[in-house]
Amino acid sequence: MVKAYLRYEPGLSFGVVASPDSNVVYDPSGRRLLAAALDRFAAWDLKRGLPSATFTPSSSSASLAISCIASSPSAASASASSIASGHADGSIRLWDAETGACEATLHGHRSAASALRFSPSGAVLASGSKDCDVILWDVVAQAGLFRLRGHRDQVTDLVFLDSGKKLVTCSKDKFMRVWDLDTQHCLQIVGGHHSEIWSMDVDPSEKFLVSGSADPELRVFRIRQSAEEGEDWNKWDALKLFGEIPRQTKERVQTVRFNKDGSLVACQVAGKTADIYRILDEAEATRKAKRRLHRKKEKASAKAGAAEGNGTVIDPLTAQDSQNPTVVVTDVFKLLQVLRTSKKICSVAFSPSNPPKGCLATLSLSLNNNVLETYSVDNENVSKMYSVEIHGHRADIRSLILNSEDNLLMSTSHNAVKIWNPSTGDCLRTIDSGYGLCSAFVPGNRYGLVGTKTGTLEIIDINSGNSVDVIEAHAGSIRSIALIPDEDGTVNARGFVTGSADHDVKFWEYQLVQKSDSDTKHLSVTNVRTLKMEDDVLAVSIGPTGKHIAVALLDCTVKVFFLDTLKFCLRLYGHKLPVLCMDISSDGEFIVTGSADKNLKIWGMDFGDCHKSIFAHTDSVMDVKFVPRTHYMFSVGKDRTVKYWDADKFELLLTLEGHHAEVWCLAISSRGDFIVTGSHDRSIRRWDRTDEHLFIEEEREKRLEETFEADLDNAVEDRYGQKDDAPEEGSVGVPGKKTKETVTATDAIIDALDTAEEEEKRLNEQKELQNNGEGTKSAPNVIMQGQSPSEYVLKAVSNVRPNDLEQALLSLPFSDALKLMAYLKEWSLIPLKVELICRVCLVLLQTHHNQLTTTPAARSILTELKDILYGRVKDCKDTIGFNLAAMDHIKELLAMRSDAPFRDAKAKLMEIRQEQSKRTDRSFGGDKRKKKKPKVSSTQS
Repeated sequence: MVKAYLRYEPGLSFGVVASPDSNVVYDPSGRRLLAAALDRFAAWDLKRGLPSATFTPSSSSASLAISCIASSPSAASASASSIASGHADGSIRLWDAETGACEATLHGHRSAASALRFSPSGAVLASGSKDCDVILWDVVAQAGLFRLRGHRDQVTDLVFLDSGKKLVTCSKDKFMRVWDLDTQHCLQIVGGHHSEIWSMDVDPSEKFLVSGSADPELRVFRIRQSAEEGEDWNKWDALKLFGEIPRQTKERVQTVRFNKDGSLVACQVAGKTADIYRILDEAEATRKAKRRLHRKKEKASAKAGAAEGNGTVIDPLTAQDSQNPTVVVTDVFKLLQVLRTSKKICSVAFSPSNPPKGCLATLSLSLNNNVLETYSVDNENVSKMYSVEIHGHRADIRSLILNSEDNLLMSTSHNAVKIWNPSTGDCLRTIDSGYGLCSAFVPGNRYGLVGTKTGTLEIIDINSGNSVDVIEAHAGSIRSIALIPDEDGTVNARGFVTGSADHDVKFWEYQLVQKSDSDTKHLSVTNVRTLKMEDDVLAVSIGPTGKHIAVALLDCTVKVFFLDTLKFCLRLYGHKLPVLCMDISSDGEFIVTGSADKNLKIWGMDFGDCHKSIFAHTDSVMDVKFVPRTHYMFSVGKDRTVKYWDADKFELLLTLEGHHAEVWCLAISSRGDFIVTGSHDRSIRRWDRTDEHLFIEEEREKRLEETFEADLDNAVEDRYGQKDDAPEEGSVGVPGKKTKETVTATDAIIDALDTAEEEEKRLNEQKELQNNGEGTKSAPNVIMQGQSPSEYVLKAVSNVRPNDLEQALLSLPFSDALKLMAYLKEWSLIPLKVELICRVCLVLLQTHHNQLTTTPAARSILTELKDILYGRVKDCKDTIGFNLAAMDHIKELLAMRSDAPFRDAKAKLMEIRQEQSKRTDRSFGGDKRKKKKPKVSSTQS
């Protein structure tokens, strides 16, 4: 009989506040800050310091790491999808800001998305990528519009101009490009930067565009207004250099952003500073220019007085220059403040909501130590308002341990210990400590032990969140802590063992200590025995009955001793590199060791023989644990994976992927119903056991299929084939790309066409038989579920996602495309499907134009479609126009009846309801007071 196992699946991920590889933005409401946390992102309420919503993709993988986020302008209401996220695999996801649901997944880029920006209307999304392409997406239709090619390196930023009619993109190729989105052509190529351009932004009034690179100055461009004409402007130019602003630091620019009203611009560098500039209005800029010219005039007159004796002539300033001075860029942009932080800044974002009284703006930023900070900017200084840092460690997580009841989780990092609720992911306590490499809960779950890199042993009170005692335990770093169990397997207050790099294994016992008469007793420990080793101790493990102790040494061996007498018992050798972790099974039958040589070895505890050596991970094995009361085990490694094994059959059961960096540690619950892993990416992930069964053969086949599909993807993308040196200048391409989903959609359409063709043959044969007088009926095809052939094919085409439709039709052979076109005439009579029919017809005509024009059978179809489709599209256009005119009329009527504009009707309605609720509360309170008075008078009488 085939053995079945229970599957483990991703349950919860916590510990990451902000990823260093992504930007931060405010959501459309302007009240919450969106910050990426590896493959998901959260909307943070900065005042409370809590996430109000979490946006999580359906699957978890390192390839889905978020690389950029964008939110549509608050005024935009064209679509419910108001948030977009770009991922490391090139995909883009559209999210509903209110529900947190993923509305669509768009595939088009071959490399990680590097920049996202919504148009002012919110209906179009522009995305730039490391593959040097820019793609425009229709957010409402959830499909690609076109691809813009021209850049020679990664696209770093993009902005819309002229109400979304133009797009400006910048790249690491040192150029900016201005695209006309109506004609889909490049209007202007702007040079001048001497290094890679990293960011740019345009002010809300579209007067200035500021770009930043590794150059020592920011470049400011004037934007051509629609009505502005003159000899200074070229006919097609949209940008013109206004000047350069000297920067305060030498690091390259990371982000340039304007605030909501365009009065401030922040220039954040790839370091610990952000320069904030004030944009002066025309009157202030003119006054500043006059003062500059006045000083220049004074200097000139002083020089002229000094030069009279020498006979030198100094040209005086003209009257026109002094009366109407030319405003230069330094007259408009004035350095206001320099924001300095303790750690490197990753991204900045201005809050679109109104700042507090007395402040010019509110600036939020993410730091590379997993912290979000918010500052208020005013004329005098920059002051910190909020900080979000409790919900994660500042560095990677080095150890994890669960208490005996599995309701508390302790994690250690380089400067703090955190206590978590593993069920919800909430941080309960944060205790300052040294660099913790290992940890354990003291029996009773009131205290915790932490072994540090400096060799100290810290005792932590869990309830109060304080460090009770710090003991100088070892001369080297403490690598492992193991509790000593009783003979029945339960862990009581017998003590614990520590292993250190100073070659010592020390045995400790608990004791209660009272420092003074006034103080209460607290826990302390005392060293009772010491076992000297010949080399550094890397790991210590004790058997479940407390009979044996195993010690892993730097010389790649494991020595097993009797715990009571400390006499030598066994020596396990065979690893080529040091053993980093080990564990003994609950029945004491097996010991498993994990090494830096990427192997797991399973040994028998009776004779020390190696039962099996398994090549487990593609990098060092960092931790391994048996599931209690079983011979199943989990291992984690630097290859970012968690693996589930059967030690009896030596089989790999399951590979769990989700971490984005090396996995350092692992903890398993006492019942084995969940495991917790900690990683270098600062995340803690919980994996839950489900009721779903898994079988070894099925999992093996699934892994082979995934390998085959990965090779297929490589073949489709032709990663190893010859590539073009550079894209065609300003060319336009198809927005989507071929994926497994598009191939599946093509197969579904072909199957539907073949099934419909067979059904039509059957119906024709049946008609002939009926005409001949033979009344036999053939059974209809069950797969079609009673639908006609035309309806069945239409359903198959309609089920294809809008973003995949174009690529699916491109993969159709010409014979199947011809079959599909034969149905278009009948489908065009359905009003709701006119848009879909036009898309299908357009793609098929563009793809198979030459074959269609030379095929006699297709000419009649094309002629009929030409007459029908124009009329159907005109009818749809008239209907939409009629509805728009009716809505404009209703808007005018409502505007006439109310003193509020139509767009503010919802806000006005909410104000009226609030006033009504306040009145009802007052009246209700007055009624209560009126009722109470008679009672008092009656008692007095």
